[in-house]
Amino acid sequence: MPTAPRNLYDLTRPELRALLGSLGVNPAHTGRVWRYLYWECVEQFSAMDEVPARVRAALTAHATIGVLPTAVETDSSDGFTRKFLLGLPDAERIETVLMRFTGRVTACVSSQVGCAMGCVFCATGQMGYTRHLTTGEIVAQAVHVQRALLQSVPEKCHVLRDSFTGASGGRVGAVGASPSGNLVAGAAAARHAVAEARPAAGYRPRLRNIVLMGMGEPLHNFDAVMRAIDIFTDGTGLGLAADRITLSTVGVVPGILRLAREQRKPFHLAVSLHAATQAERAAIVPAARKWPLDELMAACRAYSEATGRRIFYEWTLIEGKNDSPEQARAVGRLLGDLPAQVNLIPLNPTQGYDGAPTRSEAARKFQDVLIHEFGIPSTVRQRRGIDIAAGCGQLAVAEK
Repeated sequence: MPTAPRNLYDLTRPELRALLGSLGVNPAHTGRVWRYLYWECVEQFSAMDEVPARVRAALTAHATIGVLPTAVETDSSDGFTRKFLLGLPDAERIETVLMRFTGRVTACVSSQVGCAMGCVFCATGQMGYTRHLTTGEIVAQAVHVQRALLQSVPEKCHVLRDSFTGASGGRVGAVGASPSGNLVAGAAAARHAVAEARPAAGYRPRLRNIVLMGMGEPLHNFDAVMRAIDIFTDGTGLGLAADRITLSTVGVVPGILRLAREQRKPFHLAVSLHAATQAERAAIVPAARKWPLDELMAACRAYSEATGRRIFYEWTLIEGKNDSPEQARAVGRLLGDLPAQVNLIPLNPTQGYDGAPTRSEAARKFQDVLIHEFGIPSTVRQRRGIDIAAGCGQLAVAEK
């Protein structure tokens, strides 16, 4: 019985080399094929011009480049965010987001179709779980963003000159200078930066950061996600440094402990906290019933002790529910002496949850408590792509 074609995005570089050898092809061609996959981001073997015809023929017969077709592409009015609805081979769909920041481009990548964690304010959690993504489907999203960058030169890939720095280095809003010299903020600064920035001579846009914060729970799909990170960080391909990758988890304790044991590449770990007591957390994060807060914090401590790395604790600020100075003090006491940074995320609207985002003054006071009373670094997440439902917690697929 013939075997199914291998998706090359599923393979690490050594595995690609082994595949070529098994096809009777000189493995010396591995580097060139790999470069076409991840540097040129080709979509067909026929585009690998410098690969010998016999090698392309063997790959065409036994392998595939698992490109995910774009069903819908949407640009935000903020000028910096683009969302892709991508099709999967089984007709399921996922969402991936390209976000531009000063000096870097970030891809927000999904790890599952839907999510089983059920966080009440998250659109992906509201849609439920369908299946895990394969390694190739995770990797293909990053390649899709890189390909979009290459195709956007020169008209949309800008070397941004404006800074977006707030308290403690946090990105709290876009700020730039108008032609008159006055400061402009938010969408106005975004439009001004896009209008005036120019590509540098010889500039080749490149994906710099990946956040595994899209649809799904990455640690629920542990093995596929870790293989994808290995491929992202291969220096001859996309070539991302491990510390430019962030994995966000709702608090899957077995996965955090496994990361502590296995001493993986030093990517950033972010843990979605959102509440400082077990009862409050279980009310909005159902996974807390399976992995209670005390177990989660013990796992986080074990992770930091084993790796020597701090954890980014994420806190979605919901007006009138968890955005008071008293709640900030509860966070400070909970984290105690753990190596931590708290990322504050004003709630993004979803149809399935009627909470409201905190006001900027409440966010500032919350942050001040963490920094000045407990010495815990804190940032307020810059909101991006809210108008196209591309913000944190907004990704979902309503229909096929």
